[in-house]
Amino acid sequence: MSADEMERRRGFFAAMSAFFIWGLLPLYLHQLHDTPSVQIMAHRVVWACLFVFAYLAIKGELGKVWAALADPGSRLRLAASAVLISINWLIYVWSVTNGHVIEASLGYFINPLVSVLLGVFVLKERLNRSQWTAVGLAALGVLWLTVQVGRPPWIALGLALSFGGYGLIRKKVAVDSVAGLGVETLLIAPLMLAWLLWCAQAGTLSFGAHDRLLDALLIASGAVTAVPLVLFAYGVRRIPLSTVGLLQYLGPTLQLLTGVFVFHEPFTHTQLIGFGLIWSALAVYAGEGFWRNWRRKPALAAS
Repeated sequence: MSADEMERRRGFFAAMSAFFIWGLLPLYLHQLHDTPSVQIMAHRVVWACLFVFAYLAIKGELGKVWAALADPGSRLRLAASAVLISINWLIYVWSVTNGHVIEASLGYFINPLVSVLLGVFVLKERLNRSQWTAVGLAALGVLWLTVQVGRPPWIALGLALSFGGYGLIRKKVAVDSVAGLGVETLLIAPLMLAWLLWCAQAGTLSFGAHDRLLDALLIASGAVTAVPLVLFAYGVRRIPLSTVGLLQYLGPTLQLLTGVFVFHEPFTHTQLIGFGLIWSALAVYAGEGFWRNWRRKPALAAS
């Protein structure tokens, strides 16, 4: 196996592990439901920043962070990705702690096709007829849910667009995955720390005011936040964006199952039709990709 193939394989398993962790994240966040959403996000950022910088210090790689900050292009792109991932975290934490796990899972079902569209319009990738059919079916599913519910699925769309944009930017930034996360968290951690200090001054800070288990979970949220993001950033730079889209099915599937069978959120026939259209879109897109790869293997073997 060539070095490039090994890199792609490691990237594949890193990205898959990230989506598996994200798929089970509602179970973790549900334990923090007594803490306001913004405080949970602030703790995630601050502790993730400390976790990442401790790791980089142990590895002797802090210089990569300063190098990324010194480069204007990298600094600007990572500032943009920091804003997008902050929006994504806040929407997701709020949706899970307020009983909207199913709609959050819809966002990550839509996200692969958002990645496809970003690949087309930003990276100038081309889609064939089957792939455009998949995009059309997904759009029809979103339209159905919008008409039936009476409003667009804002949680789902916000999660899909913010995370799709984050993945695109991280693919374009030539910065090590861990160092890149260090820059992102460093840029937004001061704001989050200021918010926590303000909450402490106002007497509304959850940390230290309840039990030690909650405090431990808030601290550990740094690692729970950092590890999958590092895995994702590592993987997204080593495998095609279309492959990332396929892997993203794992996370929302686990989230949907958690919402229905663990948290017992209602899953109506209206939702089933909308989800069904989007699942059909994913099946068309995935099936076309597997067929294309299957057709390509004999030609590669012959060459």
